[in-house]
Amino acid sequence: MTVDAPTLTEAPLVQRLVTQFGAEWVDSDNLAAFRAGPGERVLFFSGDPVRFPECLDVAVVLPELQAVFPGRLRIGVVRREHEDAVAARFGANRWPCLVFLRDGQYVTLIAGMLDWTDYVERVRQALAMPTTRTPGIGIAVVGAGAADAASCH
Repeated sequence: MTVDAPTLTEAPLVQRLVTQFGAEWVDSDNLAAFRAGPGERVLFFSGDPVRFPECLDVAVVLPELQAVFPGRLRIGVVRREHEDAVAARFGANRWPCLVFLRDGQYVTLIAGMLDWTDYVERVRQALAMPTTRTPGIGIAVVGAGAADAASCH
């Protein structure tokens, strides 16, 4: 299977992002290459459209957001069978979800479906934010009352 061939697990509206709007399929194997690209990039985690029907709404809204911010958003559609592994790298745990990256660095995420004006404002804010540390990545912190706190010294 090639990276550009859609799988049967992708909903037609999600596939449409790639076939009609220039999005790229992203999986665990090509995530680093997608992430390393220049500029603003958005990873779309759709989830199962039966469990998360609003993912189809987000799939429809994404090209509209691209039109509001022309040339600013390169979309990567995370393949469903890779979503859990890729999401764990960005602290994403709610579907649907958009993870914003800039020049390979994490910026923020937007989870769920929003009203149009809220979406436009949140994306505008994301495009203006500095890059930051990816949530959930780093060294675990042990509280002072933890049973094995002495081993942290």
